[in-house]
Amino acid sequence: MSLRINDIAPDFTAETTQGTIHFHEWIGDGWAVLFSHPKDFTPVCTTELGAVAALEDQFAERGAKVIGLSVDPVSSHAKWRDDIKDVSGHEVNYPLIGDPELAIAKLYDMLPADAGDSCEGRTPAHNATARTVFVIGPDKRIKLTISYPQTTGRNFDEIVRVLDSLQLTAKHRVATPANWKQGEDVVITGAVSNEEADKIFPGYKTVKPYLRTAAQPV
Repeated sequence: MSLRINDIAPDFTAETTQGTIHFHEWIGDGWAVLFSHPKDFTPVCTTELGAVAALEDQFAERGAKVIGLSVDPVSSHAKWRDDIKDVSGHEVNYPLIGDPELAIAKLYDMLPADAGDSCEGRTPAHNATARTVFVIGPDKRIKLTISYPQTTGRNFDEIVRVLDSLQLTAKHRVATPANWKQGEDVVITGAVSNEEADKIFPGYKTVKPYLRTAAQPV
């Protein structure tokens, strides 16, 4: 199964460092960021989990929960958290999913169906494709997916930026241009006529007939 933007995020029940969760129920009425890892005690992933811990308050301010997944058991995650705090200086307070049978990695199309049913004997290279970020909306639909190679640490400031864009564009008939940041001008979507734009976005600029910009809606 290949997952695409606007697909319903597959639901699952799993053990985490904070107990058993039912994923859709855990998300509730907010947003969620699910990010996966090929194995515990790997160098790049250790820095990533610390980076997310440092940003957890920013995610919370946006009504977004974060949850990590690693293709190892929960008992291993609990020990790994100590290293993450030691390396990053930040406590991992968000849950980490244990996926020792590779079930969730397969469910989210991060590992092939024939990958087996145990993490035992598998190296990070075997699980290299389990390095994906999913942003999931309150409607439980996938809003963004990004997959990274093992050697490149993920930019979680970018995930925060994407959340800002997703939440803004869900409320207003606008889009955000390249490299947009909170507070900068936005693009008026093609669904808004010029007559409507005069009322909704007074003083908007027409850069090209198909490209109109306006101040970010409050």
